[in-house]
Amino acid sequence: MSRCLISKAEVQNFIERCMTAVGTQPHHARSLAEVLVEGDHRGHYSHGLNRMDMYVKDVKTGICAKDGEPEIEKESAATALVDGKNLLGPVVGNFCMNLAIKKAKEVGIGWVVAHGSNHYGIAGYYSMQALKENMIGMSFTNTSPLVVPTRGKECTLGTNPISVAAPAKDGDSFVLDMATSAVALGKVELHERRGDDIPEGWGCDAQGKLSTDPKKVLTGGGLVPIGGSEATGGYKGYGLGMMVEVFCGILAGAQYSKHIRTWKVTDRVANLGQCFVAINPENFAPGFCDRMSDLLSIHRGLDPAEPDAPVLAAGDPERTNMENCEKMGGIPYHLKVVNYMNECAKGISVSPLLPCDNVIAD
Repeated sequence: MSRCLISKAEVQNFIERCMTAVGTQPHHARSLAEVLVEGDHRGHYSHGLNRMDMYVKDVKTGICAKDGEPEIEKESAATALVDGKNLLGPVVGNFCMNLAIKKAKEVGIGWVVAHGSNHYGIAGYYSMQALKENMIGMSFTNTSPLVVPTRGKECTLGTNPISVAAPAKDGDSFVLDMATSAVALGKVELHERRGDDIPEGWGCDAQGKLSTDPKKVLTGGGLVPIGGSEATGGYKGYGLGMMVEVFCGILAGAQYSKHIRTWKVTDRVANLGQCFVAINPENFAPGFCDRMSDLLSIHRGLDPAEPDAPVLAAGDPERTNMENCEKMGGIPYHLKVVNYMNECAKGISVSPLLPCDNVIAD
């Protein structure tokens, strides 16, 4: 499939213009665009430009608020409860993570939870903000129920991602950013469109039985937790998904589990729960970054099982993707995605559109 190369600045500007065209405040539009472009830059295309139309629709229909700012409802030296005021997820996420970092600078740790939020892009965007201050960052969000718990038949948990970022020496870092489902829903949808089977352990049918038929997973079935079946440790992924729900929906007093609206059905506000944590290593044993660098080196230096597949640490594949983008001079997008978003832009009278002239071969 053909791809076209577009600069980060062009994509950023395009998303901002589309969002302001439907009434988003310019600084809120910028926050959203930065998160989406960062997702694509890191290679997580399912959480980037590909999702822009969803945000446009949410603001345009009024199901997501465009005016106001998040508010602190309750706080202590190290904690805060924030009302996201039904604003765009990245607006809420940036507010909360900045607050967590401020508290961590003052007392060593900041733990901030929010209710009244919306989809916030990649979880890693927020945990990585702590790296700029040489701190550990964590970010979690609940999502619409797409995952069937171990031994169950009904979707009661979201893909509920976990992100932990930890600084090492010379700008190096560990950046874990993972869903607690075995796979993202988009991967199952992609196989269904192609007419391909999915690997066993990705999803189950309406009876809760593992299935390799993407249609069964998408119609009445669901994704399964990390680990797949009970026999292969799926209950551990189920436990992690529920842990995220404890930190998000339950702790923040947001919607949770099957009470969250169905994915892509925007008949009511999302009221997602999110959690943001910053930890200052200076409040603990000295030499954190040195030990962190050593830990990364131990694993990257291992003799690989396959000579052409080196052992990596969390965040390494994304770093490689970003380096490749820099070499190419932009982010490669599938033409279908670009054309679709340009049609979306035309519908709200936005121009100029994304350029499609720099086509590259796959």
